[in-house]
Amino acid sequence: MGSSKSEERRGDDDDDDHLVIEMISQTNNDETVVLSSSSDDDKEITPLLVVSSELVVPRPRINIFSLPYTRRNPREEMKKVAETDVSLFYPFVLWMWSGSKYSGFLCVAVSASIYCIMHVLSETFSAQSIPSFESVFTRCTIILILSFIWLKRVGQPIFGPTHARSLLFLRALMGFLSMFSFIYSVRSLPLSQAIVLNFTTPIMASIAARILLQEKLKLTDVGGLACSFFGLLFIFRPMLITQGRSTEIGDASVKYVARINHPVFSVCVGLFSSITGGISDCLIRSAAKASDQPVTTVFSFSVLACPAAAICTYAFQDFVLPNFYSFFLMIVLGVLSFFAEVFLARGLQLEKTSRVANIQYIEVALLQVWSISIARAAPSFGRLAGCLLIFVSVSGTMYFGREKEVE
Repeated sequence: MGSSKSEERRGDDDDDDHLVIEMISQTNNDETVVLSSSSDDDKEITPLLVVSSELVVPRPRINIFSLPYTRRNPREEMKKVAETDVSLFYPFVLWMWSGSKYSGFLCVAVSASIYCIMHVLSETFSAQSIPSFESVFTRCTIILILSFIWLKRVGQPIFGPTHARSLLFLRALMGFLSMFSFIYSVRSLPLSQAIVLNFTTPIMASIAARILLQEKLKLTDVGGLACSFFGLLFIFRPMLITQGRSTEIGDASVKYVARINHPVFSVCVGLFSSITGGISDCLIRSAAKASDQPVTTVFSFSVLACPAAAICTYAFQDFVLPNFYSFFLMIVLGVLSFFAEVFLARGLQLEKTSRVANIQYIEVALLQVWSISIARAAPSFGRLAGCLLIFVSVSGTMYFGREKEVE
């Protein structure tokens, strides 16, 4: 019985094998028939290897509208651009700050450029009239906070080393007197004359450096200062030739025509501002070299100027509550003024006062370039000649004054 069942199973397996062989042979015969018919119709050579249609992957059709682009995240691209910008800007700032051959000139040029940007921002975006002492108080407060944070992070003493505190106090006092006397001259004199008197500060700084710091004035330094100041006079000549201005005072029924002349006292206050500013520049250089940290000079000035501005705001002017737009603008100007003061102190620390003082005139030239190119002011002969004289003078100072002082 067992043998018969096994024989039946073997017979069934043989039948299955015959069936599989017959099906395979039948499919092969069908494929050969199809291939032979297609070869007869198309008269082409058939491939030796026949690939099943289920295994063939159709090729995608590619045109100019379906090119394979890699998907990029826009946030990652912005991060890469920002990283490249920072990677280019940060080494430049380090090189400029490190004390290389042109570091002092570049620091003062950056400071003058920041002051120019501040002037443009205040002229363009000012929407609310803020009293001058209130604006000074806001800027000095921001300078005080930022300089305090800077000194804490670098681990320097807040009030500087002991041997330099007298210099820091005198620097703060001279800077305070210069700033507040300049505010008075701006309020009592026409703006053009106040600006011209204020830009005699580089000349006063060079004279004070010769007397106080025993710095030698070379012929190139004197010629550069004279060339820049004559350029300043060329720029403001149309406004300086007027001896006065006529104003109408009174109501519609009774009018009085008064000729306002420039008082001698206001001019003397403006000259006092430039003299104290020049002495302040010399003290900044001495204090920054003594303390080995230029930010200490900025902090000492803000410590004295901030409460003094608050007292003057309370005593002489009415407090105006600024709106959000004006308050934000005041904060931006305060931050910019902090960096301008820091770069100026660093430049005075690295270079001679007379050479650094001449670079400060580039602020006037940059303002004129902005007014001609952006503000669409008329490019008069005086403006163009004045800007040319200032740029030539500054370039000559940077070229002929490259030799650093041997100390």
